[in-house]
Amino acid sequence: MKKPFSISALIIAMVSFISCGEKEKPKENETAVVETKNEIMGSWLLVYGETRTADTVEVKDLSNTEFMKILNEDHFAFFNQKKDTAEGFYGGAGTYTLKESVYTEKLDYIGVKELRGHEFTFDVEIKGDTLIQSGVEDVPEAGIKRHIVEKYIRIK
Repeated sequence: MKKPFSISALIIAMVSFISCGEKEKPKENETAVVETKNEIMGSWLLVYGETRTADTVEVKDLSNTEFMKILNEDHFAFFNQKKDTAEGFYGGAGTYTLKESVYTEKLDYIGVKELRGHEFTFDVEIKGDTLIQSGVEDVPEAGIKRHIVEKYIRIK
């Protein structure tokens, strides 16, 4: 009698252990907390950019420009290029950390000296093939204090 109980208990324990390790995937339109750097790594194209400064909201006009962000295991880079011209090109790069949905960039390479070495902390989430980044950019030395929301789609 003891053996059937022990085998049943062992099977229940194994099933419980296995099911605890399974991760439920979000449905296509649900938000997923970014759990690993692998989920955020890749090339991303900005499709929406919003900046709130004091009581002013500005939506970035992307009809004549392309803005791309590239993330590898521990570095990021971004580039902006006006379409059909060499005018208006700028970029920046540095290192980043990601802890759950908290993404922090340390901007090491940029044309604006006051921004070099500055850290920017954002909340990030992934919905399907969309990366949403939001947070406050606060750099008193550069006269910057604004809340941003950026939406990127993964470049395949």
